[in-house]
Amino acid sequence: MTSPHPITPVIMCGGSGTRLWPVSRASMPKQFQRFFGDRTLLQDTAVRVTGAAFAPALFVAHESHRFTVGDQIEALGLPRGPIVLEPVGRNTAPVALLASLLVSREREDGLVLLLPSDHLVKDTRDFQDLVAAATPAARAGSICLFGIAPTYPETGYGYIEVGTEPVPDESSPVRRVARFIEKPDAERAEALIAAGANVWNSGIFLFSAATMLEEAAERCPDLLASVRDAVDRSTRDGDFLRLDPDAFGRIEPVSVDYAIMEGSRRTAVLRAELDWSDLGAWDAISSAHTADPDGNVILGRAIGIGTTNSFVRSERPLVATVGIDNQNLEATEDAVLVAEKSQAQLVKQALELAKAGGHEEATSHTEAHRPWGTYRPIVAGDRFQVKLITVKPGGRLSLQLHRHRAEHWIVVKGSAQITCGERVFMLYENQSTYIPLGEVHRLENPGKIPLEMIEVQSGSYLGEDDIVRVEDVYGRS
Repeated sequence: MTSPHPITPVIMCGGSGTRLWPVSRASMPKQFQRFFGDRTLLQDTAVRVTGAAFAPALFVAHESHRFTVGDQIEALGLPRGPIVLEPVGRNTAPVALLASLLVSREREDGLVLLLPSDHLVKDTRDFQDLVAAATPAARAGSICLFGIAPTYPETGYGYIEVGTEPVPDESSPVRRVARFIEKPDAERAEALIAAGANVWNSGIFLFSAATMLEEAAERCPDLLASVRDAVDRSTRDGDFLRLDPDAFGRIEPVSVDYAIMEGSRRTAVLRAELDWSDLGAWDAISSAHTADPDGNVILGRAIGIGTTNSFVRSERPLVATVGIDNQNLEATEDAVLVAEKSQAQLVKQALELAKAGGHEEATSHTEAHRPWGTYRPIVAGDRFQVKLITVKPGGRLSLQLHRHRAEHWIVVKGSAQITCGERVFMLYENQSTYIPLGEVHRLENPGKIPLEMIEVQSGSYLGEDDIVRVEDVYGRS
């Protein structure tokens, strides 16, 4: 699959994956998590759209996830375009338009492949072949959707009725869309499957940037004007393109299906025989794995006795199940979910109860990600807490001070460069230092391997907001 005019993948990194709690949380939603092997869903998506047919991908993410996206793509060693930062989420139509504006500035005939970052596609070659099959229709002016051939009567997806008119010509497998169908109930889903002409709406699009902008100018000119204003007033910050928060914040959330696709004569669909899932709930994660003879998928530190037809996954604690059937059980370091498989869609309601109860586990992981690395609480008590801090090679924390706590640092792996007041010195494995309350200090990793360090904090207040930054290379205030 090669092209003299490469397609620009635009990977949408938003979404909270609420039905995959407790693994997916607002601080680190499902697209940044590993469910299948060593790569995250975002990384799998980026690899899927790499090759001669594709330009470096452009990423659209929320401001709070900017360093996570950058770090995960950097770890792959892939070329990439800028990371466009949304100050607030505004659904998919604004993303489609801002992507079209940016791509059209580089190439008037540029094609955009708009796709979510959190889907599972098991065969990359099959996916790329489908993109190649849809390309002639997109170049001829159609906005092409990928419609997944349904394998069961799913009620959680929208459907598309595939028309009979081929585009752009008789040799093409792409067809005009006859109509869009909202998520059906079980009986309606059965009927749609039986009819044979309907496919699942995957939310993956291929189109010419020029076509999308022309269609938007006709169908939603106010939306286009607002997005153009946000892009025109954007600012570049290293790898990041920051959309103007005032202009983007005034945009009403709307999907590209509703704003552009429905009712448009340029809308087309390619029926895709593809092993695909949007991984919307734990039953989808379970189905994507191969079950054992008892119908179980057991992952991580978990064992089962008399357990059947169940999905059991543990990230840290040892989990043992005895005599259960048809259950989803997910255990992280600080939370456990147990749910009947038939009730997988209700996990979102359980999460809302956890939020209403003020439980921090509803939104935040124990491991916190920062542009320089991560930290993980180990133990906490009255006036003290202990953390494991990991600083990636070349990473450096801000030059800072604390008004309410002192700190002891112990290096357990790698080497650390310490700034403490006027002193700058090195620490190596099994060496330690003391940072007095109120002292200006900084931690850096000048080495080639991750730095791991135990931090013991003590004082009257230990919150993360007790940081006064004097200087920061990552632009944080």
